[in-house]
Amino acid sequence: MVQGSRQVQSQAQQQIQTLSPQQILVVKLLELPAVELEDRIHAELLENPALEEGKEENSSDEYADDASADEEGGGEDANEYDSLGDYLNEDDIPDYKLQENNRSKDEQAEDIPFSDATSFYEILKEQLGERNLTDHQRELVEYLIGSLDDDGLLRKSLESIGDELAIYAGVETSERELEEALAVLQDFDPAGIGARTLQECLLIQIRRKKEEQSRPDPLLDLEEAIISECYEEFTRKHWDKIMKKLNVDEPRFNEAIAEITKLNPRPGASLGEAIGRNLHQIVPDFIVDSYDDGTINLSLNNRNIPELRMNRDFMEMVEEHTKNKANQTKESKEAMMFLKQKMDAAQGFIDAVKQRQNTLLTTMQAIIDLQRPFFLEGDESLLKPMILKDVAERTGLDISTISRVSNSKYVQTNFGIYPLKFFFNDGYTTEDGEEMSVREIRKILKECIDGEDKKKPLTDDELAEILKAKGYPIARRTVAKYRQQLNIPVARLRR
Repeated sequence: MVQGSRQVQSQAQQQIQTLSPQQILVVKLLELPAVELEDRIHAELLENPALEEGKEENSSDEYADDASADEEGGGEDANEYDSLGDYLNEDDIPDYKLQENNRSKDEQAEDIPFSDATSFYEILKEQLGERNLTDHQRELVEYLIGSLDDDGLLRKSLESIGDELAIYAGVETSERELEEALAVLQDFDPAGIGARTLQECLLIQIRRKKEEQSRPDPLLDLEEAIISECYEEFTRKHWDKIMKKLNVDEPRFNEAIAEITKLNPRPGASLGEAIGRNLHQIVPDFIVDSYDDGTINLSLNNRNIPELRMNRDFMEMVEEHTKNKANQTKESKEAMMFLKQKMDAAQGFIDAVKQRQNTLLTTMQAIIDLQRPFFLEGDESLLKPMILKDVAERTGLDISTISRVSNSKYVQTNFGIYPLKFFFNDGYTTEDGEEMSVREIRKILKECIDGEDKKKPLTDDELAEILKAKGYPIARRTVAKYRQQLNIPVARLRR
């Protein structure tokens, strides 16, 4: 009976999957962009004397073999190097070598200045660090920050964000928890950050002003009433209706409108302008060169990232201790254990850096293959619909791995520097079955509006009919959403 119980317990334990310290290290390095990886490597070099700069020698492999053989007697570190590939499932390794294909310091530009259009993310994360939150709350707020668009607004629904967290990050949460996390984000500076609509954005700014006032302000009360109670009339400039509805005289109303127009509908963009274009420089993680003959070359940008190897002196000391194992004193055994721990950590770090290189190159190559026309022409309209799952299926990697690679990474192309997230976009199928990216539809919509008669601008209904005639049967509400994403006002305000 006891034996049967042990079998059940053993089966239950086998179903629980935990990450080893080595796998956790691989994941952490995978998330780092080039500049942060450089800092992480230098920190490891300072911390671990068994690791040093220089080209790796075959002797390090010999050490790994010796260590494995030494542990066959049942030592605690026997599986230190096992299952490195299990976590990321890298079955398809590119047919290029890691070291030879990396850019050297002499081959590539020393400095690549690039203004980060989304640099306000880092400022928001700094504010997040000042808040007293649980780890779970902090994780939710950080994910919301990453979901903001360039205007600093949250266009996604909390329901869809909850689904993303569960699928991509393995984080279970409720809509109530996300509402609480969003309230924290909306308390950040500048006021309006994290708003889900323009109306909410304006209301947050007005209410922040009210909180900062030492006494009640009737003018701010009127501004809040206009936006909260008469927003539709406000967007259509039906001033008479608002004044009648709120029973306010024209001078007072004009004063309130003048203050409302000073509010910022794009808090994220304004923050980016306020911090200056040279505050945050981008160092691309990848370099993609394309040529007229259709050739596309990919390389990792390993600027200032040193090659790593095992410290030969440490290896010789380990070999010496191993030879004299039978005559070791207690102190010698402790010294041996220290040396082996440092050597294991050094080898594990080298392996993790290689794993990162492999995974990054595999992922970027898949993105190039899926978006090849763009990398050859540089035309944004050539971008095909592509989601994380598409890259995951092509590489054999997990979706969460693709997400980690795509986050905070940049690629330098012949046409500029782009964040990897730029290449992921939703799709839309036309009546003829042709799959198009939302970007292309927005481009067509903008062309329609640019070519309209400004004395009689096109309504969303009319734009929907035009798009339908062009083969895109999109609902009026969808047209309005895309128009708002392009920061184009309604027809009445385009005259």
